[in-house]
Amino acid sequence: MLTLPIHGTDLHSSNVVLGLMRIERLRDDEIRHLVAAARDAGVNTFDHADIYGGQRHACEQRFGDAISLSPSERESVVIQSKVGIRHGFYDFSKAHIVRSVEESLLALRTEYLDLLLLHRPDTLMEPDEVAEAFDELQSSGKVRNFGVSNHTPGQIEVLRRSVRQPLVVNQVQLSLVHAPLIASGLSANVAHLDQSIDRGSGILDHARLSRMTLQAWSPFQSGFDSGVFLGDREHFGPLNDEIDDLADAYRVPAAAIAVAWITRHPANMQVVLGTTNPERVADAAAGSEIPLTREEWYRLFTAAGHALP
Repeated sequence: MLTLPIHGTDLHSSNVVLGLMRIERLRDDEIRHLVAAARDAGVNTFDHADIYGGQRHACEQRFGDAISLSPSERESVVIQSKVGIRHGFYDFSKAHIVRSVEESLLALRTEYLDLLLLHRPDTLMEPDEVAEAFDELQSSGKVRNFGVSNHTPGQIEVLRRSVRQPLVVNQVQLSLVHAPLIASGLSANVAHLDQSIDRGSGILDHARLSRMTLQAWSPFQSGFDSGVFLGDREHFGPLNDEIDDLADAYRVPAAAIAVAWITRHPANMQVVLGTTNPERVADAAAGSEIPLTREEWYRLFTAAGHALP
């Protein structure tokens, strides 16, 4: 498993991350098996959010109930969570950020978060108020590092005007099929292609210039909540043919090739898995260090339906 230094921090984080948004209904032993499988595969980073589960902090609570970490074990893993989404609105107020983090720590049974991400942009955000929340959380030792999720470069720069801490991560949706933040840059200024519309808002180039780590969520989804493309030959036959050919060539499961397409990018991205199946975690983790060639990477890109003008 490849581990990446997160610029601006002392963290070294696996480039495959286990997301835990679906563990609410798992038994304690199932959660332990899932986490153990991830650790065995080299994963050291675990992704949470305060809204995951039927009630606030429900999945964090299940993780805290099931997983007991000694001090040395705690220092060997990266635990991150997200804050800002409430029922029917977004909230980056200082009071909500601080209170929700404190509740997350209680649920997770840990004294600190390695990373706190602002989950989705709050257009009513007061950057100075966010800065006050970050200062309080950092000075108290409750949060060590900070980032964002689903933010545009402009929104990040607005925050940076006030926030003293480096914003080191941006978690965004990305997969072979859902790839506007990559595809638009490859067809810039081509008038007849819908792909040339910059739906990614320059996220990729901004992240590389500012050395932010991009974390790709829904790496096997064809869109927002629109189904998995792996194995879907009705809608993605040519792509699955290419994936299977490369899986045979590299002697890995198909999921590893879909992961490798993301991890191969020189932006040094991380892939956030959402599965609760230990075998699927191991399958995906096998893509951590596959050295896809340029030709292989672009073959997958075009087989997914993207254009090379």
